[in-house]
Amino acid sequence: MDLAETCNYSRSAERLFLSQSTISKYILALEAEWQVQLFKRAHRQVTLTPAGQRLLPQVKAVLQATDQLQQAITVQQQQAAQSLVIRGLPSLPQYQAFHIITAFTKRYPQIKLHFSEASVGELTHALDDQTVDLVFTRIFNEAPAAYDCLFNESDQFVVLVPKDNPLAQRAEISLPMLSNESILLLKVAVSPDNPLFATLQKMRAQAQVKYDGQRIELILEMLNQGEGVSIVMARSFDLTGFDNIKPFR
Repeated sequence: MDLAETCNYSRSAERLFLSQSTISKYILALEAEWQVQLFKRAHRQVTLTPAGQRLLPQVKAVLQATDQLQQAITVQQQQAAQSLVIRGLPSLPQYQAFHIITAFTKRYPQIKLHFSEASVGELTHALDDQTVDLVFTRIFNEAPAAYDCLFNESDQFVVLVPKDNPLAQRAEISLPMLSNESILLLKVAVSPDNPLFATLQKMRAQAQVKYDGQRIELILEMLNQGEGVSIVMARSFDLTGFDNIKPFR
């Protein structure tokens, strides 16, 4: 094709990074295979023969179709090898992000999804080693400048109190009112950038923390049985079936 455009062995050799003799051998081999003379060579000039001119449009069409086929094959290979690594909070199913992920997997079943849970502190730097593609987390302060951030929900702290606890009779609750209470803490939700980090650390130091774990369901069960109080994010739980718990926002 290139020689048909340039009609010059030297120029085609430069463009294809081949020697003139190599190009000449390829042309002669093709003419022998097709049993058709494609080029007329005379006085160091190269021109297409009438047969070559008639075949040129079809050759162009074949090469274009071959390129399109190769592109389609490449896309299929890339999709087959594609994966999406996501890390998020254990409470992710309570947020819209969970529905976004499930909708994505249904729409793009060819992409392999890998999801794992982590604490807010771990998620803050989960993208740094470039082994994770996407992180669903909470941002309390300014968003990291190194990454693109999309905000799709807001949340707030709530205090969960058993209804048979005297605190449940109050109109509102402040943190100092919890000084004599046993605290049920969701460890994965506590990070240094959490506005309540210092307060929660103080409660730990004073042995107020009765539960310091990762299971929100266990915290809800303990509260429902009248044990302790908890400080959690409003969207991180579902009180269905836990009738003895009162939330304070």
